Amino acid sequence: MRAAPEKNHFELFGLPVKFDVDLADLVSRYREMQRRIHPDKFAHSSDQDRRVSLQMTTLVNDAFQILKDPIRRGRYLLSLRGVDIDDESDTSMDSAFLLEQMEWRENLEALRQADNPHKKITELANLIERRLQKGIENFRGAVAENTPEATLRARDTARELQFLEKMRKEIDNLEEEMG
Repeated sequence: MRAAPEKNHFELFGLPVKFDVDLADLVSRYREMQRRIHPDKFAHSSDQDRRVSLQMTTLVNDAFQILKDPIRRGRYLLSLRGVDIDDESDTSMDSAFLLEQMEWRENLEALRQADNPHKKITELANLIERRLQKGIENFRGAVAENTPEATLRARDTARELQFLEKMRKEIDNLEEEMG
């Protein structure tokens, strides 16, 4: 066995480098790889083989976590194209989206103080979920075009998706707090 750090996550699983991934196939490939590389299989092997097994297990686990999540997968796909969506010097975003963000945040904060806000929390959660799904569709279309302009649209959409995902987690946390 040898480590495969030179392979990207898609290649590691023998998948084409594209946004759409058959999740059932990915899970199947992941389980098969885990059966072959799991450290327990190398308990009586050389130190080097045990080390490589641990490295490969970590690599496969990380790759799986990224590829199974559409937002993380999209970010990773852009990184393979040399696009850094975390570039802190790039603070430009669509002003309409920024206004929506502020409104959603204000709504979420108001819900923290409201009496019996469950219905409103559900409405906000559904709105964010719809926007996430629409964003993923927009990302899918832009990344499939694979032109410089479309890649920039994909980057901007990925940044919006990051915010929406964070907002979804904050809503989930609020729902947990409120029981």
